[in-house]
Amino acid sequence: MALKIRLRKQGSNNRPFYRLVVADVRTKRDGKYLENLGWYNPITADNNVLLKEERILHWFQLGAMISDNVLNLVKKNAPELAKQMRGQTTTK
Repeated sequence: MALKIRLRKQGSNNRPFYRLVVADVRTKRDGKYLENLGWYNPITADNNVLLKEERILHWFQLGAMISDNVLNLVKKNAPELAKQMRGQTTTK
């Protein structure tokens, strides 16, 4: 089973809210997921991201791919985690 760390859209029209989740690559964008890894709220200006860094690193080490949007969030909000991930290669 191929896994991906990606954003899952929630909220209503014109009020998006996203959860960072680990999901199978074959599931829908808003479908089932294995674990919630944090959230992102683009509407608020401050305190708009929560990342569970140790869980993100755990799933990355198990071979989960990371979407481009999530990678950009990690680089911006947890640069030390991005450095750890850059130094490691996935097991797959």
